[in-house]
Amino acid sequence: MNFFKFLTTRTFFIQLLLAVVVIILLVFGIMWWLRITTNHNQKIEVPDLSSMTLDKVEQKLDELNLRYEILDSANYNPEFPRYSVIEQIPPAGKYVKENRKLYLTLNPSGYYDVEVPNVIGRTLRQAEPTLVGMGFEIGEISYEPDISDNVLEMRYRGELLEPGAEIPKTSVIDLVVGDQSLNRLFSDDTDSNDEAGENEEHPEEYHNEF
Repeated sequence: MNFFKFLTTRTFFIQLLLAVVVIILLVFGIMWWLRITTNHNQKIEVPDLSSMTLDKVEQKLDELNLRYEILDSANYNPEFPRYSVIEQIPPAGKYVKENRKLYLTLNPSGYYDVEVPNVIGRTLRQAEPTLVGMGFEIGEISYEPDISDNVLEMRYRGELLEPGAEIPKTSVIDLVVGDQSLNRLFSDDTDSNDEAGENEEHPEEYHNEF
């Protein structure tokens, strides 16, 4: 039996049919395996983790078979609880596959420390915007006798605050400012001395006034 006659036999058609069935089963098997390994068409809606603490985040993501990774903490946000989620990637409402990793940013425990600028010797008008620009708040402003109206001292929580010290951002700084009273006193003394000197130079005019 030559090859061409074999192609017309029943045995050939049976073998051909078996080969086609095997190929079909193999294709479906591969597609089924890929569907399982790649979670084909499986979608999980990302929950809103905003303001959640880490223990609640773990519980929520475990229920959805999702993972997470903590990114570096951002600046402190007083509107969120400490160590709670303030940002997440992907955002809430997006659909992801099972076992997807979410990237979370947590709220720090408080504001980071900022170096206090040197405003000693500056006028109040100059000192205020400098401190506010660094993120501080101006508290009580008190005055002490001085020849100028410059800042004499900075205080934080009642204690003397030295320039260059580091305190948390948004801290309240009290200022002690000169009231220029010594300048006025010095001016009065100068005027009195000048008047006395003029009287000594013109004693007759001074006595004639009386």
